[in-house]
Amino acid sequence: MSRSLVAALGLAATLAISTTPATAASTSGTLADQSVKQTDKVLQERIEYRLEVSDLVAKYDIKVKVEAGMAMLSGDVATLAQKTEAGRLAKIDGISMVHNNVTVNPDADKTVAERTKKGLNKAGEAITDAWITTKMHWFFIGEDLLKDSEINVDTNEGIVTLKGTVKTAAGRERAVVLAKRCDGVKSVVDQLEIK
Repeated sequence: MSRSLVAALGLAATLAISTTPATAASTSGTLADQSVKQTDKVLQERIEYRLEVSDLVAKYDIKVKVEAGMAMLSGDVATLAQKTEAGRLAKIDGISMVHNNVTVNPDADKTVAERTKKGLNKAGEAITDAWITTKMHWFFIGEDLLKDSEINVDTNEGIVTLKGTVKTAAGRERAVVLAKRCDGVKSVVDQLEIK
């Protein structure tokens, strides 16, 4: 046999032997990848929540993407302080690095005002009573002060009525603050009880 044929057969045998372990590794790699993606999704949701309830940046459409523990932020805000705050809010346990690509745009407030005037949220989606109710539930689920609370949200033409029970006065106050902060909410009727 020629040297090149022997080398080719040796390479083929090596590939055949190493293919089986690589396949097993790629299967476990897939499980690891799924775990990382799930963790990234949870981290992304936590950051999105922190941005949504922030007094400084909640009104801006800041996008968050988390990959392999790195957070990437994009969108527009009006000031450098707001950009800095968005980056700070993204630095949570489990995030190794934050890429803050948020743009400082002095016209960002004008854009927000125009969308609000048209009945759109900061992302440009139509604000409906159903949308407000869903957003309220999302706010309440993520709030530590409202753990073990039972809050019913009724929305009618932008007027939100909160009924049910909360554990503490601080929880009740926080529920009302979050409701008032939601896009499209005209007023909040607080019928919550502390139990």
